[in-house]
Amino acid sequence: MRAVVLHAPGDVRVENIADPTIVEPTDAIIRVTAACICGSDLWPYRGYEDVNGPTPMGHEYIGIVEQVGDAVRDIEVGDYVVGSFVASDNSCEICRAGFQSRCIHQVMMGSVGTQSEYARIPLADGTLVKVPGEPTEEQARSLLAASDVLGTGWFAAVAAEAGPGKTVAVVGDGAVGLLAILAAQRLGAERIIAMSRHADRQALARTFGATDIVTERGEAGIAKIKELTGGYGAHSTVEAVGTQESMLQAIGATRPGGHVGYVGVSHGVELNGLDLFFATVSLLGGPAPVRRFLPELVELIMTDQINPGVVFDLTLPIEDAAKGYAAMDERRATKVLLTL
Repeated sequence: MRAVVLHAPGDVRVENIADPTIVEPTDAIIRVTAACICGSDLWPYRGYEDVNGPTPMGHEYIGIVEQVGDAVRDIEVGDYVVGSFVASDNSCEICRAGFQSRCIHQVMMGSVGTQSEYARIPLADGTLVKVPGEPTEEQARSLLAASDVLGTGWFAAVAAEAGPGKTVAVVGDGAVGLLAILAAQRLGAERIIAMSRHADRQALARTFGATDIVTERGEAGIAKIKELTGGYGAHSTVEAVGTQESMLQAIGATRPGGHVGYVGVSHGVELNGLDLFFATVSLLGGPAPVRRFLPELVELIMTDQINPGVVFDLTLPIEDAAKGYAAMDERRATKVLLTL
């Protein structure tokens, strides 16, 4: 099958590799109908994470079930499915508490690779959600977003306790940050401040529900958030980047007693204990338990209540994956969809 393989920083190739097979009786094999490139895929692409030999890429996917293991009971051949970027049994104590991304049996889909024609999905019954009916092309794009960036943005907004009467600030204008704005709007936030310097992303942020745009960063960005909130800061802040600057900006923009939902994959982030102590804010984040939200998100998408798929601003055949990586790396694209 064709698959996207990273050989070294900046070296992405589409190669023929062996088709996946059932390894565990809880596995399923899906024919991937669409995949995409994630901002977190750029960390190894840019050389910030080690690349130890040829590495199949991707962890976001929608598709049709082709084969199931002997222990799979709820998922059937022919089902149109979407799943999380973390495979989980959805039944252990951690999963039942709503943190499927830290399931005791978790398998990171990035270790499997889903930018490919077929993919093995571990723990299929706990990971995959069946889509009712046949999605339209637009709905399929949105379902693909639900596999990671929508579910991650949703978790970020929930972790930040976005809701009625709240002012929400969002640090990061990539796909996750933009969809955290959509989530905050759906959760009833009164005011949503998007921190962005890019006109196209600002426009999409407003489409999703942003009421204010802040272009400043760092201390200047914190000062602007406080100015807009009467000196208090935001009740809820989403951190969707993963750098030292973005984390400090998120904490600094949050009022005492407020909440920060952080979902940017952290690289080089170090927090001063005394500064954190006196910030008096709550922090909750990490890899998003997308599986917790998938049933609700699938329903919202299939009933056309939300359209997160508009976050894809570049669509390419899988053969052009290298162009997609370069476009996202150079910020010429927010989110790239790969067709198969």
